[in-house]
Order: sequence, then structure tokens, then C-alpha cells
Amino acid sequence: MSAEGPLARRPPPPIPVSVLTGFLGAGKTTLLNRLLKDPDLADTVVIINEFGEVGLDHLLVEAADGDMILMSSGCLCCTIRGDLISTLEDLLRRRDNGRITPFRRVLIETTGLADPAPVLHTIMYHPYLLMRFRLDGVITVVDAVNGAATLDAHEEAVKQAAVADRIVLTKTDMPEAAANEAALRTRLQARNPGAHLLDAAKGEATAAHLLDAGLYNPDSKIPDVRRWLNAEAYEDHGHDHHRHDHDHNHGHEPHRDQHAHDPNRHDARIRAHVLTSDRLMPKSGFDLFLDLLRQAHGPNLLRVKGLIGLDDDPERPVVIHGVQHVFHPPTSLEGWPDADRRTRIVFILKDMDPSFIDGLWNAFMGEPGIDRPDAAALTANPLKPPTSGGLLG
Repeated sequence: MSAEGPLARRPPPPIPVSVLTGFLGAGKTTLLNRLLKDPDLADTVVIINEFGEVGLDHLLVEAADGDMILMSSGCLCCTIRGDLISTLEDLLRRRDNGRITPFRRVLIETTGLADPAPVLHTIMYHPYLLMRFRLDGVITVVDAVNGAATLDAHEEAVKQAAVADRIVLTKTDMPEAAANEAALRTRLQARNPGAHLLDAAKGEATAAHLLDAGLYNPDSKIPDVRRWLNAEAYEDHGHDHHRHDHDHNHGHEPHRDQHAHDPNRHDARIRAHVLTSDRLMPKSGFDLFLDLLRQAHGPNLLRVKGLIGLDDDPERPVVIHGVQHVFHPPTSLEGWPDADRRTRIVFILKDMDPSFIDGLWNAFMGEPGIDRPDAAALTANPLKPPTSGGLLG
């Protein structure tokens, strides 16, 4: 086959994209400035809202093509032009046409008030961007001094922490933080046990610790599922953990979240849940299970990560990843990542009783279960779930 054949025109491997979010005043700009000096961000494109919000003058080397600037670290910085889709498409055109140096990752900084979900949807759903980019992880910055008050007052801040893969605590070196930090850490871990907490003041929030949080190991180019899923963190933290197998599921009520009556009103709406099963899901029911789940409660599925064993190919588990109603196309792995061959799915849920998920799973596994949803009713009217079966709203 000639060099001009189909293989030569095949797109390169997807470029990892990290999303940096955090509420107003959390220290996101300070962290971004620090990261821009880090050699690990070389060959990175940083997409920010406005250059004026980030003090880049001391880092600026030269303007590159008008609305892009080249940083001393080797990063290219650009502002969001129109919308994120057009910005990313334009970057790809420049890269493919040789107008800018090929970049190896993208870091997107959101506004302080932003719900990060639409940004994640852009990466996970747009057909062309899905082919060229892959979501690496969400980095959320939380202020150790004012973080608790911000979480109390703003639901957006709680959601930013709930969907994070990495949470960076800032201002922990300030005297005012001493009385708040321990409780804040406990609160964040209660809502998102799988996120790694990093202390910026102790130098932990480096590019090496924040980036490469995704499904794929950048060194070996193979899936690093166990680290990405981090299901053990949910189990160790004592959250909703429902085990489904022959010996444990019959006649037992799913474990209720011990934080269901959390005095923090925004926190009480969000809970973590992990589902595990020793049995293989029938391939015929897999797609329908996901479809019914997101049709019934799509907006309430803040983050879903899972490794699922299917009966048609037990040696090749399937990875799922969803943010609300948008799911990345399921990917089959070449094999299980370790000796643990259980299905493991972790959820961050909003305004949703996990018993719906457990009941739906039981229904497709052909097992009896408590609060099993009416699948026929869901199919007939998926946007208005039945009130029975542990459904809220």
C-alpha cells in the first residue's frame, strides 16, 4: 500500500483533554499560571476564556497567529472563539495544515460559574471531536478558606467537585484555613470518594499529578482501568455499595447512604454509589440497560464510570463512561486489568435513589430485587419515570 493510501490518511491517536474548573476566587488562575511554567505542559494548548484574566505577560515569548500566544514553557495559549467546538476544530485545522506545532494535549479552563458538564459533552459526543480528542480528566480547584461557604451557597460548586478526577485544595497555608480544612476534606471525599485530593500549598498540584488521569496510560498506550475507575475508594469510604450475585442479593434492601440527611442542603442532593456483580450481563440487555438508565435519569447521572463483563465475550470486558445523558461509545478491552473479574460501576448521582439502578440491573440480570423499576413503563414514557421502584421526582 502506498504512503498515500488509507493508512496515511487515518487520524493520529486521540489527543487527551483536561478540564480545569473551580468556583470564583478558588485560585484557579494562580494554579493555571503555575502550571504554565511546568515543563510537563510543553506541547500543550491551553484554552482560556480571556487572556486578561490570567497574568501571562512575564511568560509571553511571542504572538503566534493573532489570537494565539506562545509561552516560554512551550505551551500555546488561545481564547475561546465563539464556542468551544469551533475553537477545537480550528486548532485541529491549524495542526493538520502545519500552521502550528503539533500539540500533544489540551487544557481547557472554564469560567468560575460554569457547570463543567457541557464542556465534557463536547468532547464525548461531537462525532469529529470524539475521533480526534479523548477526555483525560476534570481538575477542580477548591478554596480551603471559603470552600465550605461556597459549597453551602452554590450548587454549581458542589457539582464541580462531584465530577472531578482531581481536587486541588488552595490557600491551605493561610491561618484561616486551619479550622476548616479537615471538615472540608471529609465533605469532599463524602461526595466524591474517587477523586484524588491534592494540596497546592504543599506543591502537590503539579502537572504530573493532575494530568494523565484518564483511562489510558500515556507511556504504555494501554488502558489503566483500575486507577481510572478507583472503585476501591468508594468501597473503602463506606458509600452505597450494592453487591449482586447468587449469595448476596436475594431479599436484601440496598444499603442506604449514611449521608442522606446531610445538613448541607446542596451536598444532600449528591451521593456516590458503586455497583458490583460477579455475574456477566447478557449482551442483549447491555445497550438497553444503559439507554433506560440515561433516559429515565440522564440529568441526575453526574458521572458514571464502569467496567462490565458481558456473556458473549467474558474475556473482553467493556468500559463505559458517561456524564449525565451523554455516554462515550463503549470500548472493549483486550482483557481484564487484574484478577478481579467483577463488574464494577461507580456513580455520582444527584437527586436520585441508587435503588433504581440496582433494581434495573436486577431486572436485566433476571434476578429478584427490591424496588425493581417497571421497564415497560420506562420504555413507554422514558422521560417521566414511574414513581415506584425508588424513583425520585
